[in-house]
Amino acid sequence: MIRILGIDPGSQRTGIGVIDVDDAGRCRYVHAQALVLLGAEDFPSRLGLLCEGLEALLDQWQPQQVAIETVFMDKSATSALKLGHARGAALATVVRRHLPVSEYAPRLIKQSLVGRGAAEKAQVQHMVRLLLNLADARLQADAADALAVALTHAHMSATATRTGVATALLRRRGA
Repeated sequence: MIRILGIDPGSQRTGIGVIDVDDAGRCRYVHAQALVLLGAEDFPSRLGLLCEGLEALLDQWQPQQVAIETVFMDKSATSALKLGHARGAALATVVRRHLPVSEYAPRLIKQSLVGRGAAEKAQVQHMVRLLLNLADARLQADAADALAVALTHAHMSATATRTGVATALLRRRGA
């Protein structure tokens, strides 16, 4: 059993999703929430809240692998920069724990779950509920996105293992 922590970074809310994946590749919901960062007095304090909240969740759920969404450029460079800061804070927090981190573009996450990279958020959330058997659950949007990141990692890892890509990468790295 592998425990995966998915992170959907944000400067106002950071989505957190935890799943377990068994040897057969079946995914099971463990936990999801949004770390709300808006209560901080300034932006650096938000980043501090993100790190503290993530540290507590790492202690509580003990993931073995982490998957995080990459930054995408939207309308505002300022928003993208703040998102990058939040992502960097999250990455630094998990890397300090020596956890392996995989990164996935938003388009790839949508492609992996829905079958097309331009899928709507509602379609992604529907597939998250379907894949994790959460039909009646109300998921906060950022938390659902974090579960989507974790599910994408589970699917991509399983594919890499089946195709021998993981073995080839390990050989190339000298492991």
